[in-house]
Amino acid sequence: MSRILPIIINPNPILRKKSVLVKDIKSGQLKQFCSDLAKTMIEKDGVGLAAPQVSKNIHIIAVNTKDGPICLINLKITKKSLTKEWGEEGCLSVPGVFGQVKRHKKINCIYCDQAGKEKKIEAQGLMARVIQHEIDHLDGILFIDKARNIKQENSNN
Repeated sequence: MSRILPIIINPNPILRKKSVLVKDIKSGQLKQFCSDLAKTMIEKDGVGLAAPQVSKNIHIIAVNTKDGPICLINLKITKKSLTKEWGEEGCLSVPGVFGQVKRHKKINCIYCDQAGKEKKIEAQGLMARVIQHEIDHLDGILFIDKARNIKQENSNN
């Protein structure tokens, strides 16, 4: 059964560490972690979530696609469009903060699924933005490092 993992908040040093590639992709523990990561992303209303955001510095992200959440393991961008665009981003690890970030409009990636199969994904628009945002997490980069027009939302929680 999947569980919701605690999301770590900036300025936790884990968010600034580079993640390591996953070696044993087919392990039962990894399948459980992917399930937990996807459930956490959905429960927290995220469109993407990277392993470092839940205290694991391993190369895994979850993204919410039109067909439901998927985990991308050892993800690597293989091609980027020359064209870029600005768009608003926020982050579960930087709550209440939003800013404009310039990202590639289209990307091609390779990754491994939970069965250890290498797969390809072509992404554009929001999906391309989400994947690039999450890859930054794997490299210890937060969107606020790249953003302009940063706004702090007032929260009365």
